[in-house]
Amino acid sequence: MSDVLGADVVKSSAPQWFDDALHAPFHKGTVEVQGCPIQYLSWGTSGRPGLLLVHGGGAHTHWWSFLAPLLAADYQVVAFDLSGHGESGWREQYSGELWAREALSVAADAGLVGKPVFIGHSMGGQIGILAAGLFPKAFAGLVLADAPVRRNRPQVATDVANTTRKRPPNPLAMPFVYSDRERAVRRFRLMPPQACENTFILEYIARHSLRAVEKGWTWKYDPRAYRSDVLNVDEELLESVTCRVALLRGESSVVLTPKMRDQVEKRLKGNISIVEIPDAGHHLLLDQPLAFVTGVRAVLSGWGLR
Repeated sequence: MSDVLGADVVKSSAPQWFDDALHAPFHKGTVEVQGCPIQYLSWGTSGRPGLLLVHGGGAHTHWWSFLAPLLAADYQVVAFDLSGHGESGWREQYSGELWAREALSVAADAGLVGKPVFIGHSMGGQIGILAAGLFPKAFAGLVLADAPVRRNRPQVATDVANTTRKRPPNPLAMPFVYSDRERAVRRFRLMPPQACENTFILEYIARHSLRAVEKGWTWKYDPRAYRSDVLNVDEELLESVTCRVALLRGESSVVLTPKMRDQVEKRLKGNISIVEIPDAGHHLLLDQPLAFVTGVRAVLSGWGLR
């Protein structure tokens, strides 16, 4: 395609590599998965090793669209919007298994040859763990980009205890509506909250995060996807993963803590590559995009995929 991926919506100055990435050639496709249209973007040459990029909660494909071209010289790279996110359709009900099946369907429709490597950030990594467990022969590897894995806790016995231990409401389930687009862009925040010096990236993804509604502008994701525990991934699920696994962690992440990192390594009995990205928090692909790509390349090269 000759389209540019939103270069016209970035008003703040950005480095040359970022502008070049947004001008890289790509293909746009759509595949229907159980009645819901799923949109994806693809970069690189068919027949090369495949990479499947999956965004986190409340996010969308364009969290990857400035990074995917940096990997496309050696790989065919595909990123997609989960149902209820970005430009994909919405469902009446969501589940982790449905999102995992969307990943497989996108990989097939995009023509990824052989077994792709699943690369997921945050919630996307949790979906990757579930997908790799449900479909053990589907992926050549799993790269978890600061994806949290909770410890399995026993069910609380009494209704009273259940009431007192309820989780607080997910902020993603209560989106705001803003009177104008520019105000909404200015109000864009990362979750969990953290600073990010790359304001040109924040502005880019913020502008791609918005949709027009009757009273102004709001975020593109479907809040119904966050009104219940749609996706529950605990560390025991790691034991069902048989493909190679790598963990890329933001050195100062408050989501994937050092203790959680150690638990993941223990569950996988040390059969995991761990890369710490300096000067990065949970949103490591925004904080240190070039270091993140270097980390991914190092992992893939170590696996003999290049």
